[in-house]
Amino acid sequence: FSEDDELGVSELSRRLGLHKNNVFRLLATLEERGYIEQSASSDRYWLGVRCLELGRSYARGRTLLSSARAVLEDLTEQTGESSHLGVLRGFEVVHLDGESPRHLVATVSRVGMRLPAHCTALGKVLLGCSSDSAREEFDGNVMRSPGLEKRTENTIVDRDKFFEHLRGVGVQGFGVDLEECEAGLCCVAAPIFDHEGQVLAALSVSGPAYRVSEDRLLGEFRSQLVDAANR
Repeated sequence: FSEDDELGVSELSRRLGLHKNNVFRLLATLEERGYIEQSASSDRYWLGVRCLELGRSYARGRTLLSSARAVLEDLTEQTGESSHLGVLRGFEVVHLDGESPRHLVATVSRVGMRLPAHCTALGKVLLGCSSDSAREEFDGNVMRSPGLEKRTENTIVDRDKFFEHLRGVGVQGFGVDLEECEAGLCCVAAPIFDHEGQVLAALSVSGPAYRVSEDRLLGEFRSQLVDAANR
C-alpha cells in the first residue's frame, strides 16, 4: 500500500503472486487486528488505524526523528519554504518527516514518499557524502542496469557526469536539485552525520523555481540549512 490508497483482492493477488483464497485469508487476519480496513461500497481495502499507531510508535522510538522535528520547524520558519528529512533506502530517498510553509503555492509534503536518489538534492548528498563503497554499490545496481531515469530536461543521466557531480557534492558538503526531479521545483540539501562521522540522513529546503532561485539556494538557504543539519 506504499504507492496506493486502496487495492482490490485481484490486484493484491497479482502483485503478491498468491492465490486469491490465500489473499482473502491474509486480509481477514489483518482486518481483525486493525491493520487493514475494507470499504463497504467498493469492497476494496486500505490501511487501518493500527498502521498509524505503529508509525507513531516508530517515530517515538527514533532519536533522529524527535531531534529533527524542532529543527524542521525552525528551518521552514527561517526560509519560508518546505523542509524535509530523508534517508537512503535501497538506492531511493525515503522522506521521514517534513514541514510545510504557509504559502498557498509550496512544495507538497513528501513524508513517506520514495524518490530516485540521482535527481534529488537529498539523494545526491546521501550518496556524495557517503563512502566510496556506497557509490560503487549504486553504480553496480543502478547505473549499469537499468540506468538513470530522465525525469526532466535537467536530469543528469550520463554516468561520468553524474559521478563527477557527486564528487563536487562531497567536497562542497551540500547538493542542489535545479528542476532535475520535477520541472518547476528547486531544492538544496545538506548531510547529517552521526557520532562517528558517517552520513546518517540529510535535510533539505525546497520551493517553486520562480521563488527559489539558484542564488537563494546557494546563498542564504545553504547557510541556514548547513546550520540546521549541524544542529
